[in-house]
Amino acid sequence: MQTLASPTTMPPAMQEPFLVIENVSKSYSTPNGSYVVLDGIDLTAKEGEFICVIGHSGCGKTTLLDTVSGFRTPTTGEVRVQGKRVTRPGPDRMVVFQNYALLPWKTAFENIYLAVHAVFPQKSKKEKTEIVKEHLAMVGLEEAANKKPGQLSGGMKQRVSIARALSIRPQVLILDEPFGALDAITKEELQEELLQIWRNHQVTVMMITHDIDEALFLSDRIVMMTNGPAAKIGEIMDIPFARPRNRAQIMEDPYYYTLRNHALDFLFSRYALH
Repeated sequence: MQTLASPTTMPPAMQEPFLVIENVSKSYSTPNGSYVVLDGIDLTAKEGEFICVIGHSGCGKTTLLDTVSGFRTPTTGEVRVQGKRVTRPGPDRMVVFQNYALLPWKTAFENIYLAVHAVFPQKSKKEKTEIVKEHLAMVGLEEAANKKPGQLSGGMKQRVSIARALSIRPQVLILDEPFGALDAITKEELQEELLQIWRNHQVTVMMITHDIDEALFLSDRIVMMTNGPAAKIGEIMDIPFARPRNRAQIMEDPYYYTLRNHALDFLFSRYALH
């Protein structure tokens, strides 16, 4: 596995890993024998780091994030958050899905309140209500609090999903192509909002995306997966651009296209789908 780093930047200071994925493999029994989805994944993340995972469909990206969230148990290896082994889903690791996963018969307020109530049952109704209002305001949806998902646009629904995930103060935010179904303008708006929220909360983020430009704009590192089956981490690319980031300035930086072309070469030359 290689790491592509900027020739003009120093490696980050050594810190104790916050999230550890150690020798994680996942396989399933089939009539034709064992089918290996992931094969020996090793990855660590510092607290507050933003990591994007890219790769072709079928390379095990979602399976990898499912092991971090606790939805799937690895066949070998383990995932640890702050030294504690992940064995099941928990409120310290919240997931935002591409399809929003909102209860259609509940309002935006009620969808978030359910999560807050489940994780903080000891808090008073007033305290829980304030948490919900704070997070609706954070994503600019105070006026849509009493609307149900069917009355909201795709971008608004995803804002509710992000607000719900962050309302319970997770340690790790897991994003599974959260902007994949949105139009280009809405996608860029939410990317900007996500970075602002991430800066304010300093939560550790792992995000799946197929969009190389999105990964370059958002992440500290891009994890590039080889093709499945038996997918591995092929390379990890360090993103050197200073924060807070300005999209126009980044895209004017010649090194942006060096990184972009390297990722494109990885996906469409070295690991092209046949």
